[in-house]
This record gives sequence, C-alpha cells and structure tokens, in this order.
Amino acid sequence: MSHTVGIRQAQKQKTRRALLDSALGLLEEQSLSSLGLREVTRAVGVAPTAFYRHFRDTADLGVALVEEALDSLHGLIASTLADNGDSATRIHTTVDLIADLVRTRPAHIRFIARERHGGVQPVRDAIGTQLRLFAEEVAAAFAREPQSEGWSEDDLLMLASLYVDQMVTTASVLLEAEEAGPGRAERARDTARRQMRLVSLGRRHWLD
Repeated sequence: MSHTVGIRQAQKQKTRRALLDSALGLLEEQSLSSLGLREVTRAVGVAPTAFYRHFRDTADLGVALVEEALDSLHGLIASTLADNGDSATRIHTTVDLIADLVRTRPAHIRFIARERHGGVQPVRDAIGTQLRLFAEEVAAAFAREPQSEGWSEDDLLMLASLYVDQMVTTASVLLEAEEAGPGRAERARDTARRQMRLVSLGRRHWLD
C-alpha cells in the first residue's frame, strides 16, 4: 500500500511540476491575466479537472511561480549585499549575481518583471511581500555595519528598499540587454554598477 501511495505522490508532483513549467513557458509571450487554465492543461496533456488538484485557479498558480522564483534567493541576496567587503566589490558581486540569474532563469525573471505591476492582484501582492522581505533582511544586515551608526530603522529600510528596487530594475534591463547581444549586455551591467555606486555614495553622506 505504501509503495502505491508513493507512486501516486510522485505522479502528483510530476504533474504539478509539468503545469508550472508549461505555464511559465506560455507566459513568455503573454500576461497571467490572459492565460487560461485549459491552455495550460492542453500543453501538459491532462484534463482541465486535473488542474484543480494542484491549484485553485491561475492566480494560485501564479503565486506558486512567484514563490519558486524568489523564495530561494533570500539568503543569497541578503548575504551578498551584507558582505563586509569594500563597496565596489559588493556592487560588482551583486550585479554579477543578477546577471547570472538572468542567464539561468530568464523565464522566471520575465514573469516577475511583467507581473509585478500586472493585473492579477494575488500575484502582485505575493511579489510585493517577497520584495518587502528582501528589504527587511537587507536592512537588518546593513544595521550591523559600522557605517550605519546614527541611522534610524526607517532610513535603513528606505536604503535597503532602494537597493532591492535597483536590483529588480537591473534584472529587467539585463534581460532585454542579453537578448540584444553581448555588447549591450556589458553596457547594461556597467550602468547598473554605476547606479548602485551612486546609491552607495548617497549612503555615506546621508547624515551630513
């Protein structure tokens, strides 16, 4: 009996994975608000009723994609931004991290960039929640640094939010640049480094 249950669970997870992958592929060319569940199930080769064994609706599927795209990045991004090395090294590391994500997970990056301000409220809320968590984690890391002496919690959170917003913007710009060619991609990375350096310079003089 347990063997049979194990097989069923494995098949269920396989179907869920296929639905997520299929949806992500279809969302390369359209927004979530225009995606139909029949489109997704047809691409996977399962009946529409099978969709409801895994997700309540396409919004629920979208939230699962948000969690898949962003959940695993919390520790990685926070530790990168909180590195106590010099500012220039941290900025280069951050931009390289974003560029690597764009190269390895372009469909996820495109989905987040499009749906962050898209028409599906639960998905917008899920993205907003994840980005706020990023900002809070980065602010906590910044608070431990000597250069944050005298900063209020609100100002540290504002600074962290600037970094997070810049990272999201950089990911969107690099996604387009990578598709345009290596020359444009390198120029985009250089611009991103300069923009982050500007934020870093503002941090040094904020209390002036």
